[in-house]
Parts: sequence; C-alpha cells; structure tokens
Amino acid sequence: MFNLLKLFFDIALLKKSPQDVPASLLLQRMIIAIYLFISILLRIISENGFKVVLEVGVDLLFMFLFCRFILFWVGKPKRFQQMFIALLGVDALISFCAFPAIATLNTPMPEKSSFFLLGIFSFIVLILWHWVAAGHIFHHALSKPFIIGLGVALLYLMLSYQLNALLFSEIAME
Repeated sequence: MFNLLKLFFDIALLKKSPQDVPASLLLQRMIIAIYLFISILLRIISENGFKVVLEVGVDLLFMFLFCRFILFWVGKPKRFQQMFIALLGVDALISFCAFPAIATLNTPMPEKSSFFLLGIFSFIVLILWHWVAAGHIFHHALSKPFIIGLGVALLYLMLSYQLNALLFSEIAME
C-alpha cells in the first residue's frame, strides 16, 4: 500500500506518469472505493445528507465518461484504465490534503483572521496543484504537449464544476 501511495505522490509531483500505474481491475476498484470514501468525507464537512453521495457519484461518472471520450477522440482508448486510476488516485490524495483547509474554511471565524486567510490560500494552492497534476496525467495519456494536457485538465475541471452547479445548486425562491 505504501508503494501505491508513493506512486500517486510521484504522479502528483510530476515525477511519474500514468504509464507507471499497473493496469488492474482490482486496483481500479480499490482506488474507486478510496476515492469515494475520501470525497464523501471531504464534502460532509460542509454539506449533509444523501446529496453528498449523489454529487460524488456524478463526479465519478463524469470522470469515467470524460476519460473514455477524450481517449477515444485521440485514438488511444487502451490507455483508459491507467489514466483513470491515476486521476482517481491523485484526486483522492489531493482531496485528503485538503481536509485541513476545508475544515478551516468551515469553522466560524472572522473573515480577516489569519487562519481563514491561510485556509483560502491553502485551498487555492491545492486547486492549482490538482489542475497541474491532472494536466500532467492528460499530457502523458494523450501523448500531447504539456500545455494541451493543462488545457484538457482545465476543460475537465470546469465542466465538472459546472455539472455539479447545474445539478446540485440550490436555487433560492423568493
């Protein structure tokens, strides 16, 4: 397990690539379970109820479909499993690192306090890290330049956020 955690850290730090991830259905299922567990725990900090499970399920389904589509589009569908596992593992790792920032931002305190500002700064750094790490994974999986990988990662992240906002935002009725 330590080797797997180290592998995802190395991918997140741009030292290794999705090609280094073993293509294994058992590993894929295990990483999906870890991703779901961490994602649900992270969202329960600020939200409650069954909605959290639905949001995480939609995120997972969207990641699955986006990876399938983008790899099919560039003619490299055989790279799906390694890319999908790498994205899930890195996302779970960075999400785990986000627990302190999310907890800080959800703690009642003055908006100008140093802890609140540190929480915001940490959250921004984690979002940028997630974007760059996902760009690195797309870059290698698609065999395209890093800038293209960053663009695909940005597209993925923006579409994912928009889909969640569309499906799960609460519309205030006046």
